[in-house]
Amino acid sequence: MQQQNQQQATPQQSTGLPQVKGPEMNDRDRINDVLAMIKYMNVAYNVAVNEASNDTLYQMQMNILTNLHQAQRDVYNAMAAKGWYKTDPADMQKIQQTYQQFSNYQTQFPYS
Repeated sequence: MQQQNQQQATPQQSTGLPQVKGPEMNDRDRINDVLAMIKYMNVAYNVAVNEASNDTLYQMQMNILTNLHQAQRDVYNAMAAKGWYKTDPADMQKIQQTYQQFSNYQTQFPYS
């Protein structure tokens, strides 16, 4: 009976439409959740570093923040390798235009 159910095509498979995912978490959902948690922690630790009341606390939080940034990059790389985090390739001309635009703003900074 179970084998017979496995051989029957779902309605999505028979029409060629993408399968609708159920409510259960898969590996992609879990790693997305981890990435979201790390991003949240980065924001929270950034605030903590900015508001540290002494140098020892500041340095300890900076070390944690640095490790969190590396963890975020590692998770991103793992997701990108599996095709779970896709970005469009950047247009070099647009990058150059944006760089030039913001480079001109440096003249407005009080410190150079």
